[in-house]
Amino acid sequence: MPSLEENKRNVIAFYEMMFNACKPAEAIETYAGDSYRQHNPHVGDGKAAFVAYFERMAAEYPGKRVEIKRAFAEGDHVILHCHQIWPEGLEYAGMDIFRLDEAGKVVEHWDVLQVLPDHSENDNGMF
Repeated sequence: MPSLEENKRNVIAFYEMMFNACKPAEAIETYAGDSYRQHNPHVGDGKAAFVAYFERMAAEYPGKRVEIKRAFAEGDHVILHCHQIWPEGLEYAGMDIFRLDEAGKVVEHWDVLQVLPDHSENDNGMF
């Protein structure tokens, strides 16, 4: 079984390849397990739905990118705290949760996104 550090590296590489390099099919082939379960309500379940969604997103939003601010690993889960930057100034703070199989391959995903606000009652920032 991979170490927690290996799991974090695999998930970060998966996310960077899928989102920033716009290569979801390669990301799934390289870093996903036998199955891929999706909990994001905007993305269909399974590998083919994942690839179709992110290929469409790459075509519709060229220049989108994500900055991974921190990663946490425990057991078979990895959590990423991310800053998503989209064309036309839209930005999100995101928490992505991944479950990995015994081989360190991604098999399940959840996420929560929040639009970065125009105003904050504190100076601490989202990241």
